Amino acid sequence: MTASPETAPYAKDLETRLAEAQVAWKAPSVVAAVVRDGQVTWQGAVGAADSAGLAAGPDVQYRIGSITKTFTAVLVHQLRDEGLLDLDDPLDRWLPDSRHASVTLRRMLAHGSGLQRELGDMWATLEVPDRDDLLAGFEAAEQVLPTRTGHHYSNLAFAILGEVVGRATSSTWAEQLEHRLLQPLGMTRTSLQPTAPRAVGYLVEPYADAVRPEPDSDLGSTAPAGQLWCSVTDLARWAAFLADPDPDVLSPDTLEAMRQPVVVFDPATWNLAWGGGLMLWRRDKRVHHGHGGAMPGFLAGCYSFRDDLERAGAVVLTNTLRTADPEGLAGQLLNAALDADPRRKPVWTAADVPAFARELLGPWWSEGQEFLVEWRDGALTMTVRGGAEWRRTCFEAIGDDEYRAIRGREAGERLRVVRSGTAVARLMFSGYAFTREPLSFSEVAAR
Repeated sequence: MTASPETAPYAKDLETRLAEAQVAWKAPSVVAAVVRDGQVTWQGAVGAADSAGLAAGPDVQYRIGSITKTFTAVLVHQLRDEGLLDLDDPLDRWLPDSRHASVTLRRMLAHGSGLQRELGDMWATLEVPDRDDLLAGFEAAEQVLPTRTGHHYSNLAFAILGEVVGRATSSTWAEQLEHRLLQPLGMTRTSLQPTAPRAVGYLVEPYADAVRPEPDSDLGSTAPAGQLWCSVTDLARWAAFLADPDPDVLSPDTLEAMRQPVVVFDPATWNLAWGGGLMLWRRDKRVHHGHGGAMPGFLAGCYSFRDDLERAGAVVLTNTLRTADPEGLAGQLLNAALDADPRRKPVWTAADVPAFARELLGPWWSEGQEFLVEWRDGALTMTVRGGAEWRRTCFEAIGDDEYRAIRGREAGERLRVVRSGTAVARLMFSGYAFTREPLSFSEVAAR
């Protein structure tokens, strides 16, 4: 049974962390939530959402900034799944004659395109760019790094991805966002423009306990990079979706592909990477996926985690831009909840082993290393003796004495049973021979 926000065993700890963050950040308000298995199991709010005294709460809208990019990324992947575009499309399929014609959608999603960060000087002028401004500015923009050479964050790239979504659907990014994501997921408190009750974004003065309001900047044609307003309840719903998507909205297999690293931000430490529009943060022993967000007067964090047992997420919103770290707090809250109330593995029960599998079970050798073929959880599997469980290969039958690795080590490769008469002589997997005793390569070749 999923715990309620009032009874979650980690509620007191998370409340303390939230209150301490609000004081340390000098933030007018901070709101947060944790979700597990699609349900909010804890939520909290500290402070006032505006100077008039509006209490921070689950229904109050805050700006989520670049978390908007995760919505854009999901839209792009939905269109890929429907065959309307390909992630490896060069941009000239969608913007013919562009000077950036060879840049691919995949590289833009992962900030590996090398495109400059912003559309001109919009953050200095706060002028709202229309579609003509976007397209003209894109053609004038630099590719400041060669593509594929490393990570370079680009709001401009995501603005263009929104244009691609519109062109691929003969629609607009905003219409597709509403139709494909907000309505199906019941996100009624997520919008392009603020709707009451809403927080006011503030600059907190560095040398006084005073705040100054920031403007409600409209991103215009660059909205796909960071325009959205969202309540903590809606953002928690989005975190739950990114942990365990509704298959009618996004295939779980597609989410897995989005979580695969494309560009590593810090090659020396491997703590942060970008996948298909998702940030991949190593937080202690777990890798969280999601995004952070920043807009004038606002910071936000939305991160999820999934493995064989867990589907969870944490979100944090605040209405200050200085010193706050909602991304870090979201990671702390998520790990604290998972550590305090770990999901248990299902009770082990005995199961029948099909006859075809029995003759394959047991130890096999390849390249001087021992492998174990086992029947686990209703499937034929192979693992290195003493190896990490996440590398265990799971197979499905594709014909007589033929199997396909569907996950784990060498996923996608074929396993073939080679017989001598009726007896199993060896296994051939991904081009390598597996024998019942350790043999050198020359001994294998001689048999």
